Amino acid sequence: NIEHVFLAALSFSYFSKALSGTIMKSSITQIERRFDLTSSTAGFVDGSFEMGNLLVIAFVSYFGAKLHRPKVIAVGCFTMALGCFLSAMPHFFMGYYKYETTSHTAASANLTSIISPCSLHQDVNDTVLEVSRSGCEKEPSSYMWIYILLGNMLRGIGETPITPLGISYLDDFAKEENVPVYVACLHTIAMMGPMFGFLLGSLCAKLYVDIGFVDPGSITITPQDSRWVGAWWLGFLIGGATSFLSAIPFCFLPRSLKKPEEASKDKTSHSLLESMGATRNKLSPEKPKPRKWSLILKGKYFCNSLKKVLGNRMYFTFLCCSLLQFSGFIGFLTYKPKYMEQQYGQSTSKSNFLIGMTSLPPVGIGIFLGGLIMKKYKMGIIGATKFSFIMSFLSYAISLLHFFVGCDNYVVAGMTVSYEGNPILYHNNSLFSECNSHCKCASNTWDPVCGANGITYVSACLAGCTTSTGHGKNTVFHNCRCLQINSSWSGNTSATLGQCPKSNDCSMNFIYYTVIQVIGGFCYALGATPSYMLIFRCVQPELKALAVGLYTLAMRMIAGIPAPVYFGAAIDKTCLKWGSTSCGKQGACRLYDSNAHRYVFLGLGAILRGPSYLVGIIFYILIKKQFQNKNCRPLENGQEDAAMNEEDNCKIKEHLPGCSDVENESSI
Repeated sequence: NIEHVFLAALSFSYFSKALSGTIMKSSITQIERRFDLTSSTAGFVDGSFEMGNLLVIAFVSYFGAKLHRPKVIAVGCFTMALGCFLSAMPHFFMGYYKYETTSHTAASANLTSIISPCSLHQDVNDTVLEVSRSGCEKEPSSYMWIYILLGNMLRGIGETPITPLGISYLDDFAKEENVPVYVACLHTIAMMGPMFGFLLGSLCAKLYVDIGFVDPGSITITPQDSRWVGAWWLGFLIGGATSFLSAIPFCFLPRSLKKPEEASKDKTSHSLLESMGATRNKLSPEKPKPRKWSLILKGKYFCNSLKKVLGNRMYFTFLCCSLLQFSGFIGFLTYKPKYMEQQYGQSTSKSNFLIGMTSLPPVGIGIFLGGLIMKKYKMGIIGATKFSFIMSFLSYAISLLHFFVGCDNYVVAGMTVSYEGNPILYHNNSLFSECNSHCKCASNTWDPVCGANGITYVSACLAGCTTSTGHGKNTVFHNCRCLQINSSWSGNTSATLGQCPKSNDCSMNFIYYTVIQVIGGFCYALGATPSYMLIFRCVQPELKALAVGLYTLAMRMIAGIPAPVYFGAAIDKTCLKWGSTSCGKQGACRLYDSNAHRYVFLGLGAILRGPSYLVGIIFYILIKKQFQNKNCRPLENGQEDAAMNEEDNCKIKEHLPGCSDVENESSI
């Protein structure tokens, strides 16, 4: 059955686009560190996907329906593959990753004992500065992140035809009662993409960025370190290969299929589909083509269609609702791994693993169950609207619990606590104290050590350590004078590489956070399929691809592109300690104020989503006024469909904060 073959091919293409998109999301922290970017710049790189989508979405959605849809989708998949390969390219043209450290000269000298961080720093300070300055002008990595931006943009262009053309193709040639189940199956399978993507991102984050080329014993950082960069490029290569394979089946599928005969006989609900004969005919007859193409190229049909879609006030109301929803969702998803790392002290690898294993499966189950519920109860417009709205609002209410399960700041001497261990407000000059005054330490270097007293120091030098033993990750610093300042501490004065872990209470809060995520994601996903189906019944049959395209266009342009940037800019404001590049310029952030980070990150999302429900209530009132005295069961007759057209239009917007992408993203 070619219909099922197309469904399988489309499902795999959904899987591949979700996989490569998730690889970008799971790698954004690694890219930020590797290229020394701020969070706002990293958000701009992430938003380039939406820019690529924006360039062609209107054209593809409208004119693509007049072309050979399977082949257009194939071209899109090949383009996605090219974008993934381009994103991975910078790794192969850059030198090895050089993280900031104060002990690299010791390793190069093969010294394993009696090393004084203080005297070492003083002796080589000038030399190190000269070497780093001389290498600055030749540093090739400064703008290599632009290739990732261009690759992500290319991937956005390639992804464009898959959703509008793929689902409209299914909707045109499948039995009407099967479409909701097909869409549910499609998105359920697609949910495997983010799941595998985060698991792949977890695996890559465990591997050092220059794996195979650098001696693991010489690396002094671990995956828990804020300077660690995993093999981010490997995920893009795998995603590119998957996208390439997904394109092949579409090259051999027909331009159109025959509608099952029983679809036009068994139920009165199919009378609407019969009225869509013009839509079907334009795919087969040869006569109308020349005339239609001439009108299309003149823009007459497009302008008229645009007016019809945008003239629907309920469609517009729901569009506003969705813009607010999607802005909050896309910002939350983009920086969710970073939030888990900074708030709960998780490694990038563990964050990605937990997202893939705990957040996504409930979402996939919820989406599928939503489709079954819609079919079983034969939801009408009002019923589907109400169900979607309730599920979304319940998810929002549950998400507010995140504010109560955060963790306190890392205990860092001179930044979050004084050297005596008392909480302080952050000031640049507080990094220096009497205990490290005998060492001329650099204040802009981040090479943390964990004291035996449970306090983290920005570097061994700032901890006042005078000797060290061991090498690589096993280096231990001794006689650290700053540990002796704390009168309540009478133990040894040694320190080890890396930050001190967060408290056990924080570990428990992380479990609560995960549970909240699972429940909230499941509730939201339950209403995703009913709301998604509404957009196709909301406008005239021949305009459904355009309606989806315009909706997606607005989401990309007004929400998808700017949201990661302003979320990133807000997160940057909570940074306590910026890293330094080899040239002495500002690098990626190494330490955030956990409390400020939590309130800014979660609060911004809540502020954006909250008003959307007020708009949603207005939308529901408009729908109820117009349809409460009518039989709201979908597709009962041609007239009702026109009415339904409008209400669905609005409906779909509500729960779709971004079509298929949003379903995945928001629920996570």
